[in-house]
Amino acid sequence: MSGTRPRVVQWATGTIGSRALRAVIEHPRLTLAGVHVHAESKAGRDAAELCGVDEPTGVLATTGIEEVLALDADCVLYMPRACDFDEVCRLLGSGANVVTTRGEFHRPGSLDPGVRERVERACERGGTSIHSTGSSPGFITEALPLTLTSIQRRLDGLTIDEFADLSRRPSPELLFDVMGFGRPPAELDERRLSHGRTSFGPSLHVVAEALSMPLDTVEADGEVATARRETRIAAGVLEPGTVAAQRMTVSGVRDGRAVLRFRATWYCTADLEPAWDVRDTGWHVTVDGDAPLDVDLRFPVPLDRMAAVSPAYTANRAVNAVPFVCAAAPGIRTSVDLPQIVADLG
Repeated sequence: MSGTRPRVVQWATGTIGSRALRAVIEHPRLTLAGVHVHAESKAGRDAAELCGVDEPTGVLATTGIEEVLALDADCVLYMPRACDFDEVCRLLGSGANVVTTRGEFHRPGSLDPGVRERVERACERGGTSIHSTGSSPGFITEALPLTLTSIQRRLDGLTIDEFADLSRRPSPELLFDVMGFGRPPAELDERRLSHGRTSFGPSLHVVAEALSMPLDTVEADGEVATARRETRIAAGVLEPGTVAAQRMTVSGVRDGRAVLRFRATWYCTADLEPAWDVRDTGWHVTVDGDAPLDVDLRFPVPLDRMAAVSPAYTANRAVNAVPFVCAAAPGIRTSVDLPQIVADLG
């Protein structure tokens, strides 16, 4: 690593990426080396312009990977909409460590064996490491459970409930077209609700293996609740009997019972059929063991500001992880492999 200030490239400047870019620019001990963008309309623009920072940085965005490789950066914050393993391997093989909010690298054993071998060979060539993190999965499914179980000597079960009130989210395309709110329940693709096996299963495996309680299997399913009456939300109108809430449950099973569970509840109203226990946006974690715990983490943000504030929960942890990943041994590094991530707020 060059000196004491890692040189960082921000890869992609969407909702999360632009927040991470701003955090790198403002960080007391990171140096922005470059920005990779996918849209030609962003190419050549100053990094500051892409994330709302007033003072120009002199770092201009590029669409080319060759330009990024030529920067000899210490780390790339890799945050595209889809993971390109060829790109990742080229970055790692060039000597750039990678921190990503993509979920593919939470646990090496969950990767396709061929992909894992390619990535690990790239890490060996470049002497680099790669780490997946964020808020969920990441902080809430790995960092916090490992902390809460550190005061247990017997764990009977740990459940993470995630709640998201979407009633003030002014995004009709996201809510109605992508997520399926406002449709008859029969039209909702159940596979979308059960995608958590691949999205959150690796995190549950990481925690279970760290506790010497390896899982036998990970199961996932989903369910919906409907609006009792016509309900107006920021994105439009929900008709009675249409989908107004969705719940995805991912369970880590050992010896026939769920010992770790992640349950995400997204809702547009609390007036549901059947009635569900919905809480304010945030997380609720319960630990059943010989030192039982009940923990609430609420997001104290008005709903109409949530879309502007919430990207920080994911982007900030990735930025804070950069020095730790740069210092790690080569390979795919999990939350257990790294030391506790401590923010540098100086």
